[in-house]
Amino acid sequence: MSRKTDIEALLKRAETTLQKISSEYDNSLHSKTVSADLRIDIKDYFSNLRSILDYLAHDIVDKYCPNANPKNRLYFPIRADQNAFTIEITKSYPDLIGNNKTVYDILENLQPFKKDENKWLTFFNKLNNENKHERLVAQTRTETKNITVTGQGGGSVSWGSGVTFGSGVSVMGVAIDPNTQLPFPNNIVKTEIVTWVDFQFEDINVSALWLTKESLIQITKIYNDLKSEI
Repeated sequence: MSRKTDIEALLKRAETTLQKISSEYDNSLHSKTVSADLRIDIKDYFSNLRSILDYLAHDIVDKYCPNANPKNRLYFPIRADQNAFTIEITKSYPDLIGNNKTVYDILENLQPFKKDENKWLTFFNKLNNENKHERLVAQTRTETKNITVTGQGGGSVSWGSGVTFGSGVSVMGVAIDPNTQLPFPNNIVKTEIVTWVDFQFEDINVSALWLTKESLIQITKIYNDLKSEI
């Protein structure tokens, strides 16, 4: 029996939860701490998205892999290289390539080793694997400072916190103070300092909010690509 109803219910719940997470995320940025509610909501959110992928895996096997061993623990295939993917498909999805090449191609083409844009799936998988038996992976707060100097004519120059100027450097005709890394006080240019703040998952080093949003976008796409086949 197709699990489409459950998948679509989980997608709707994820959309609602994402709105809540975004609000809690903003509050946590202002308070400079990650609230317990945010941690729990993120944990449940990613768990539900993982369930969607595994429901899809079961539907695929039920429909196209009659020779699959029912005793095998079945998960949606996520592998780091072609060889590992082929081994997993052969073991858990026997005869899929012969019974439905379209589904096989969809599964293969979304693997992280196929395209750089699929890297989100590596992060998603790592996060879920570490959360299965433990608490949510810790998040760390990061700040990135960006400085923009604007001249009277409207032109501007920007640089990030990784740029360091030595003595004798000028930007738009104004000397940079090597101690502050800012233009010396003047009435020629306008200096704006913007500090970008974000949280990252420990050892993953990507924006937590980006991964949260991207995962829903991509898993919704995977479902839409597969639903006519299952």
